[in-house]
Amino acid sequence: MPFLLTLQIKNPKVLIGRIIAIDYGQKRVGLAVTDPEQIIATSLTTVRAMDVIPFLKDYVKKEPVVKFIVGEPRQMNYQLSEAAKFTEPFVRQLIREFPEIPVERVDERFTSKMAVDTIRESGAKKKDRRNKSLIDTVSATILLQSYLSQQQGNVR
Repeated sequence: MPFLLTLQIKNPKVLIGRIIAIDYGQKRVGLAVTDPEQIIATSLTTVRAMDVIPFLKDYVKKEPVVKFIVGEPRQMNYQLSEAAKFTEPFVRQLIREFPEIPVERVDERFTSKMAVDTIRESGAKKKDRRNKSLIDTVSATILLQSYLSQQQGNVR
C-alpha cells in the first residue's frame, strides 16, 4: 500500500516568503521583515532614504520577498498628511523597481508614538529613546505586526 502524505494549508492565498514593511521618511527609512511563513515581524534596519532602493534590491536577491507594506501617513481625520507628498514618489519608484512584488499601503498613524512608548517600556536608556533610527525601525515593526494581526483576523 503506498504511503500518502497530505499537507494542511491554513491559508492557500499566502505565498511563502517575507513581507517587508517600510516606514518611509525624508531622511531615514525604517524597515521590518517577517519570517518566511509570515508569522512574526522583526526589526530589520534603518537606512538613509537615498539608499533604500539599493538596499531592497540587494535584500530581494538574497531572500524571497512576496510583498511590500508601506506606511501611509494620515491625519486624525483620515486625510493624507503633508508627509504623503514625499511618500507617494517613493511608492511609485518602488513599484517601478520591483514590478513583480505587490505594494500595499497601510495607515501608519500612531506608530511613531507607539514605538517611543515601546522603547521606553523596554527600559532603554534616555539616549536610546531619542535615537530616531531606532524609532523608525520599531515603527516599521509595529506597522508590520499590526498588518499581520489584521490579516490573521481576516483568515478566521
